[in-house]
Amino acid sequence: MLILLPPSERKAATPVAAPAMAVYEGVLYEALSWATLSKSAKAKGEKSIKIISAKYGAIGPTEKIKSYKAKIDNKKIAQKVVPELDSRSCELIVDCRSSTYQGVWEAPYENTVEVRVFQNVNGAKKVITHMSKKTRGEVVRLILTNSTIPKTPRDVRDIVNKKYSCALIKNDDFRPWVLEVIAKEPSEYL
Repeated sequence: MLILLPPSERKAATPVAAPAMAVYEGVLYEALSWATLSKSAKAKGEKSIKIISAKYGAIGPTEKIKSYKAKIDNKKIAQKVVPELDSRSCELIVDCRSSTYQGVWEAPYENTVEVRVFQNVNGAKKVITHMSKKTRGEVVRLILTNSTIPKTPRDVRDIVNKKYSCALIKNDDFRPWVLEVIAKEPSEYL
């Protein structure tokens, strides 16, 4: 399994290099809460997570990086990311990247599940941004803390469905699988 994450705009001001999960402090990373994961969940994450960094390319959660400020240049960073990700053999890819970072590498449609987050507003799905990041972090945490590693898009849906209302849309020749997750209202977290 490969889990693709975007970096965080908010970063710890680290004077020396530190593990990526200690540097990235944004909403997604707060919800993932790496430091509180069990050893086995962290081991799964170390094997499966790749963060697409505007500065460093595709990095693992414990790779040491320095805090940085950089805008993504998709063509430039793709030179680092594409060969690395193309060389990985994965039966399942869970894509939690934002659209900006999806442009760096196109994951194969047949085994990729793109996580999209919506809010239910008066019975209609509405695209959201801030709670989307939080929800994606929680989705990754659910996957890592699950007793089994998902092998199929349906497995991902079943894991996420334990906490969220969600629907899985089958892939085709032009799109990956899509897991539509309905984010919880802020009052539901109390």
